[in-house]
Amino acid sequence: MSPTATIYRNASVFTGDADLAPRESVAVREGRVIAVGDLDAVRLAAGSDAEEVDLGGAFVSPGLIEGHSHMLMLGESLDKVQLRDAGSIEEVQRRLAAARAAAPDAPMVLGTSWLFDIFPDGERPTAAVLDAAVADVPVLLDANDLHSVWVNTAALTAMGIDRDTPDPVGGEIVRDANGDATGFLLETAAMTYAWDFLAAAATDEDRDRFLAKAFAAYLETGVTGATEMSFGHADLAAYRRMLDRDGRLPFPVNAHWLLTATGDPEADVAQIDEVVRARDELAAAHGDAWLRIVGVKFIMDGVIDACTAAMRAPYANGELPGPIWDRESALPVAVAADAAGLQLALHAIGDEASAIALDAVQECIRVNGPRTNRRPRVEHLESVADDTIARMAALDVTASMQPVHCDPAILDNWQAVLGDERAHRGFPWHTFREAGVRLALGTDAPTAPHHAPNNLFIALTAKSVLDRSREPYQPQRVFTPADALEALTLGAATATLREDEVGRIASGARANLVVWDANPLSDAPEALLDTAAVLTLVDGAPAYDARA
Repeated sequence: MSPTATIYRNASVFTGDADLAPRESVAVREGRVIAVGDLDAVRLAAGSDAEEVDLGGAFVSPGLIEGHSHMLMLGESLDKVQLRDAGSIEEVQRRLAAARAAAPDAPMVLGTSWLFDIFPDGERPTAAVLDAAVADVPVLLDANDLHSVWVNTAALTAMGIDRDTPDPVGGEIVRDANGDATGFLLETAAMTYAWDFLAAAATDEDRDRFLAKAFAAYLETGVTGATEMSFGHADLAAYRRMLDRDGRLPFPVNAHWLLTATGDPEADVAQIDEVVRARDELAAAHGDAWLRIVGVKFIMDGVIDACTAAMRAPYANGELPGPIWDRESALPVAVAADAAGLQLALHAIGDEASAIALDAVQECIRVNGPRTNRRPRVEHLESVADDTIARMAALDVTASMQPVHCDPAILDNWQAVLGDERAHRGFPWHTFREAGVRLALGTDAPTAPHHAPNNLFIALTAKSVLDRSREPYQPQRVFTPADALEALTLGAATATLREDEVGRIASGARANLVVWDANPLSDAPEALLDTAAVLTLVDGAPAYDARA
């Protein structure tokens, strides 16, 4: 005798396909969807003994798939001093001093999400500013975009940074006229020195807590799947401890292993063998239902706020930095990864970086031949040329974008450093749609808030969540509700070859569903603001229930 099914009825059920009208009900059995549609048909499929849950007209969607996330970093950031809404240097100092006073035995003070806007024109972060607030222990503050770290003098000392410390490939220890480090670490310097320092200080218990907090935070906001974008050995170990303990994860995750540009061609390519070993060992030990290492991540360039994104034309200040991965270095590594069946995920924010990213994709096709399951993707695409968008359509490359990154409240500095018409052509969601490029949406948490309804609100309005008095940024770019929901569900699942099982509500798919307290298809977008899921199901079982 088969187990009893559960029917969720009296609902508006969005299936994940923007072209399909909402359905009335959905039935679930043994973790899978068995039927979706009119109530009579769903009852017939579910059987006469099915349990029925009346949702009172609520909106139901597939569980959202976070298209770009850093899970352990998100969990860790939830413990840090929050600085995204600190509107001045003085407010940053006040919050740091308060955190130090509240935890006098803490070995360091950690903060996150400060914005470049707090600095007057031409000024940059310095250790001296932080020393004025906290001088006795290391202070390390991640920028909002996670591409630079601001530290105090005690942190420079603890990390061993002095005049003789070399800049890593693709990064910079900012120095004064005397050659002394100022307390500002850019790009790979932030990763090599600050992140590695923090990783060495963290325990396995810390990382397990970070991971659990990230899962819980996402489930509350309707997310039932995530795409990891900076995976490495420490992340893998934390996930495997959870798998060993529970036999599963709270929801399925697809991971991209973060590659490092070393300047040594042989060492660069050798990283692919390391990823393949990790992928195969993971699959042999745990299967792939919950965690898959699906690809590799190249950080092709930096970010516009710090003037480190690789652009075709100079910034307003005349700077024209090169990429972190240039063509000569990136192409052979990309070809090796592609030959091993690893998906390419290419961080490219500047228009020159995205052109190099597509050169890498094209080289994979030329060398390794066509393949239907290649699914390359480019991340962010904040400033991208029309010819690159056309190439993405021709090469079937997914555009992985984050509406929260163009919240008008954080764009002042972004627009100022571009200083020309490029500031008005950023985040061209509409151009990608018109060109037929597949879209996957996410948040890139913790570089931006992880709250899915707020992310959806920005996609629908181009308005600010952080400062709701702001005018929208380029409102002609916005999504229709159905298109945005598809990009947050089926689009993000398709980007990682999971579309047959998640990201949609269809017979045979995993029953990962969300019941919302607002209807994005019919309510005003403002109804989404600051909301959470009412009920989140993973494989048919409640993973978060606000009603409980």
